[in-house]
Amino acid sequence: MALPPELEQQIAARVAGLGFDLVEARQGGSSGRPLLSVRIERTGAGASDQLTVDDCAEVSRALEAWLDSERWAGGRYVLEVSSPGLDRPLRRLEEWRRFAGRKADVLVPSLGGRFEATVIGVAEGPDPEVELEFPKGERRALKLAEIKEARLVVEWPARVERRG
Repeated sequence: MALPPELEQQIAARVAGLGFDLVEARQGGSSGRPLLSVRIERTGAGASDQLTVDDCAEVSRALEAWLDSERWAGGRYVLEVSSPGLDRPLRRLEEWRRFAGRKADVLVPSLGGRFEATVIGVAEGPDPEVELEFPKGERRALKLAEIKEARLVVEWPARVERRG
């Protein structure tokens, strides 16, 4: 479940103050013991900027201290801080731009469902668009607002059989 926007903004600001970007924040668990799941990456992360366990621990300690001071969920909650993973979500325009050339699993209700497509590029402006190429070569520009959900597709290298 998504967080209230104001809580997500506060978490994003605290994460940014530590030198990281908030990729995703979700709330789950039960009413008696809510789970707050926070996914982060290094600011301006590139392929060589690996998130470490120590990075996650640093952010976890800072968020925990803040959540405790705010008595969030009555002080009874579980906090998880981790990397976005290989199948990371794509939400912001800069994420779409960064992963141009990669395949994504996109949910587009106006097109009737979920599709796998290659991210071609983005068009900025008051109503930003993402250009996608679908498996049969069809290219289509979709407004970012039309895409309800998107995640990178994990592409495993083809298995090479060794002889000898």
